[in-house]
Amino acid sequence: MDLISEKAIEAYVKNTTLKQMLIVPAILLLLSLSILAYTTYKTGSPVELGLEFKGGTAIYLDSPKTPDQLKEDFRAFNVVQAREYGASGERKILQFGPMDSSSKDELIKKVKSEFTNVEIRDMGEQFSKTLQSQAIRAIIISFIFMAIVVFVIFKTIVPSIAVLISAFADIAFAAAMMDIFGIFLSLGTVAALLMLIGYSVDTDILLTTRLLKRKGEINDKIKDAMKTGMTMTTTTLGALIALFVVSSGFISSFLLIDIIRDISIVLIFGLIADIINTWMTNLGILRWYIERGTRRIEKRIEKPKRKGQRA
Repeated sequence: MDLISEKAIEAYVKNTTLKQMLIVPAILLLLSLSILAYTTYKTGSPVELGLEFKGGTAIYLDSPKTPDQLKEDFRAFNVVQAREYGASGERKILQFGPMDSSSKDELIKKVKSEFTNVEIRDMGEQFSKTLQSQAIRAIIISFIFMAIVVFVIFKTIVPSIAVLISAFADIAFAAAMMDIFGIFLSLGTVAALLMLIGYSVDTDILLTTRLLKRKGEINDKIKDAMKTGMTMTTTTLGALIALFVVSSGFISSFLLIDIIRDISIVLIFGLIADIINTWMTNLGILRWYIERGTRRIEKRIEKPKRKGQRA
């Protein structure tokens, strides 16, 4: 049985106009940018920074207490945030700003004596700033090289811009969902965003190559590319959802792995956005570009015929 319905693809390709293709991705991108702008205004960063990029001490523990109760218990320390962390509701994270060694020792002693399944992560403030600049540099360089490679492959500006817009929209949506669901920007989630850049470009290049470099009727080429691309993406989504379920501790608390859970959920959001941006934004722009080129060729052919008829 096919994962993707050919009839549904055919109906979508035939009945959807350019405006209809672009309106949903445009609204989604505006919402994503609005969320990122609000988070920037509130915290100074588009995505809330995790321990690796902000510095301080993060403590993961199991407790039936609410985050507000825990924050009250630790008010004597430089507590920055307390929130739930995990699917069960028992797992909590307490994040503390930089503090002196005696205060930190007292904090660790208190946590270990009162709570179970304690995990402590510590990061120096100066080192965190270095990591932050390196992460930003890595994402920017990835986009630059991606743009160069795409332009070299297709040698035309419109398809290249369409690929870049789609990739940017994927990253923006994934980052906005990180803000909505309280996922910090960590080394793991930066890796997920970089992987997402590669995956989104992969599906966009698949679509662009099929449409620009293969012969045949445009709707047939779109259907062929869409079936292949959607099958790839839904298969990957299935694997990521399984990874998220396992790493979130739904099956067993022993399998709870926070960094794997965060990576998988960022990639899930990114691939959902990639489905929309590849098969609506990029497809709409490419179809407009190809049809416009076809009309220009037809006009050039018609002009000599009209001159011959007048003679």
